Amino acid sequence: MADPKIEQFKKVLKIDPNDETLWFGLGKAYMGEENWPEAISALENCVQVKPTYSAAFYALAQSLQNNHEIEKCREVCAKGVEIAKTNGDLLVIKNLEELKASL
Repeated sequence: MADPKIEQFKKVLKIDPNDETLWFGLGKAYMGEENWPEAISALENCVQVKPTYSAAFYALAQSLQNNHEIEKCREVCAKGVEIAKTNGDLLVIKNLEELKASL
């Protein structure tokens, strides 16, 4: 049976596909189910809608790592660090750097 939370995100995204917080929430919900391909897809949509959403880059990097897409994970970490530095998101910088170092 489909997760009602995921179904709700998908339903609202049909109405407003340009809401980065909905894409982020959907990605995190898929991460909670360890459905890495769907999490990656949702989080890629999130950063496409809002390219400065540094927390989404971290979640995307985590999903890529768990899906064994290591080279793409490194690329997302590097880009996410750049964006997080621009935003002043110190915790995201730290998390992305730690994740990249663990690869």
